[in-house]
Amino acid sequence: MPFLEVKNVVKQYAEHLALNDVSMDVPENTIYGLLGPNGAGKTTLIRIINSMTAPDSGTILLKGKPLTFEDVRHIGYLPEERGLYKKMKVGEQALYLAQLKGMSRHDALKALKYWFQKFEIQSWWNKKVEELSKGMAQKVQFVITILHEPKLLIFDEPFSGFDPVNTDLLKQEIIHLKEKGATIIFSTHNMASVEELCENISLIHQSKIVLQGNVAEIRASFSTKTFKVITREPISNGIHFELVQQVRKNDCLESIIKKVNACNNNTLLSEILQQTEILAFEELLPSMNDIFIETVSGNSKNPISN
Repeated sequence: MPFLEVKNVVKQYAEHLALNDVSMDVPENTIYGLLGPNGAGKTTLIRIINSMTAPDSGTILLKGKPLTFEDVRHIGYLPEERGLYKKMKVGEQALYLAQLKGMSRHDALKALKYWFQKFEIQSWWNKKVEELSKGMAQKVQFVITILHEPKLLIFDEPFSGFDPVNTDLLKQEIIHLKEKGATIIFSTHNMASVEELCENISLIHQSKIVLQGNVAEIRASFSTKTFKVITREPISNGIHFELVQQVRKNDCLESIIKKVNACNNNTLLSEILQQTEILAFEELLPSMNDIFIETVSGNSKNPISN
């Protein structure tokens, strides 16, 4: 049974259809990518999962049961538009928001002490939020989001505004949260992060799911049958492949080849071995960024696309 099920969700705002029969299953203890261009419907879906708005039709199930108000208290949500009170002190605000999520003051103080020490932000406790940089405020809100150890976490563009060092810090924390048992929905435009973190994705475009599935399987399904081969000696066109590019690198050659028929990789390797020794062989799969652009531009002929 999926941890979270979105079933046939429809949401209309006046003349705008924000979500059109959207369904997705989020497995437990995974990082699930929710992708799409601006205005696709991602934020509307996230708001529905958080019970901030209701669908016109369709259901949200958590562990097979309709989502309740009590369930929502145990969701951690980091929105793209951060929502800290600028005039409040950081520590005071963190305590207040933790208690809204059901934590006692004692437990909240203990947890906050741990996270503030871990992120080396103890000196921020008595600062007002308006005194913090955007990145500093985002780090505080990340701590507040995960403080009550929710089983479902939703991160909407969590790395926005962070430098590479802090981006890597948050990536490692997200991975650690997953390892501790959390189920994570990760919404971003950064496709490199999707490849690095996500096991499965749903891509929303113009209010509909247009691509869905396991990241590795999706990339394989978009294969262009192109390979990088490193050899001792030059290679030339064969029966099963054509040479696209060949450059010498030190004492070996790096070649880009493309299959020209439906042979398997073992047959391809055997043909190259008839010409020279193979030092390395790798299929060059399209990146998620390339797949994203191809799919939303309407040029995708991929069988996984709806």
